[in-house]
Amino acid sequence: MNAEKETKREENKMGVMPVKQLIVSMSLPMMISMLVQALYNVVDSIFVAQISENALTAVTLAFPLQNLMIAVGSGTGVGINALLSRSLGAKNFRDSDRAANTGILLTFFNFFLFLFIGLFFSGPFLRTQTDVEEIIRHGDAYLMLVCCGSLGLFFQLTMERLLQSTGRTLLSMISQGTGALINIIFDPIMIFGIGPFPAMGVTGAALATILGQFVAGGLGVFLNIRFNKDIRFSVRDILHPTGFVVKQIYFVGIPSILMISIGSLMSYLMNRILIAFSTTAAAVFGVYFKLQSFFFMPIFGLNNGLIPVLAYNYGARRKDRIREALRFSLTLAVSVMIIGTLTFELFPALLLRLFNASEDMLAIGVPALRIIAIHFPAAGASILMGSIFQAFARSIYSLIISIGRQLVALIPAAWLLAQTGSVVNVWWAFPIAELVSLILSICFFLKLYRNTVMKL
Repeated sequence: MNAEKETKREENKMGVMPVKQLIVSMSLPMMISMLVQALYNVVDSIFVAQISENALTAVTLAFPLQNLMIAVGSGTGVGINALLSRSLGAKNFRDSDRAANTGILLTFFNFFLFLFIGLFFSGPFLRTQTDVEEIIRHGDAYLMLVCCGSLGLFFQLTMERLLQSTGRTLLSMISQGTGALINIIFDPIMIFGIGPFPAMGVTGAALATILGQFVAGGLGVFLNIRFNKDIRFSVRDILHPTGFVVKQIYFVGIPSILMISIGSLMSYLMNRILIAFSTTAAAVFGVYFKLQSFFFMPIFGLNNGLIPVLAYNYGARRKDRIREALRFSLTLAVSVMIIGTLTFELFPALLLRLFNASEDMLAIGVPALRIIAIHFPAAGASILMGSIFQAFARSIYSLIISIGRQLVALIPAAWLLAQTGSVVNVWWAFPIAELVSLILSICFFLKLYRNTVMKL
């Protein structure tokens, strides 16, 4: 019986399906689910903007800490994904099972960390960015709830990574998409008070977010248990992790956590730079982040679909499939981002009016969107080149690139440009930083490609 099960586990589409078809089948569901997630992000902010501009600013100022949760959960998931896919490619099923079960235990540890942060640090964190009491009140209500209810988020991220790492991206899409749709449906109900629900404002937005995450996390658990035959779950393995597996997960995961966390630090520092001009400038920055997700989220979905393909075929020593996967994915990513640039250049005012933009917001936001969007194609190329770093357990390269882009280039450039006294000049920091990122990405990519793929 066990021999039959092992034989079934040897057949995985990541080693036999035509590469372009494989990339599409792996990535398209995640790209669609990421688009749904992006739609949620935009719709959520559109509804919050109807409360007031200060409410929108509050959610923007809460974002760095909220993004830190995603960094910890997603980075841990990247480590699980890389170890699990690589083990499956090498037919080392014991290590792949250990990676999955240990990941479940780490999910609970992540939740308890942010439960503590939410209870004691949400208010003080917001006060480091602004002294406007209305903004602090809205932000504290939102941030405390999303931190204390983050168990759903962490389970959602872990379960989706388990599905992705074994090639079941359609099921991952169902989980993520369902959670986002629940979020979208309950946002207006809980924010404005529809049916039996009272009007809860920003608190309602937080509760809708938590509800969607718990639905997605619960559905992810069910889909893995019912359909993910490449993983064997064991309560014993969950409760008795091995140090080697934890080390392997975080060898890849910690650089990924730090890389995404740098985004939180960047957002925090940008908020402080921009709010010195006005709270409206900070709100524009928040709106930009929501809007750009329509184009960046699908690229991250493509990236997530590509990582297990590269890891599996690296374990299987299939150089030809790795090359084809990289070429096809890079072309697709840059094409999507060119569309993003054109959209921001042609319709900035229309996009901003979705958020109940005042004349001041339009005056600041229109040039902001047009300037920042210049860097989108280069960003798409950098993201896709970074997939090979994660797949081949070289996430340290991604970390160095992220530090170079966001802390060494972006923040200093933004601060220096802010000294001119014009907020319009600050937005040029984004294209400058992306140029630095692209140069570093190309250098590390060529180095890793020559030292790994070329030697297979």
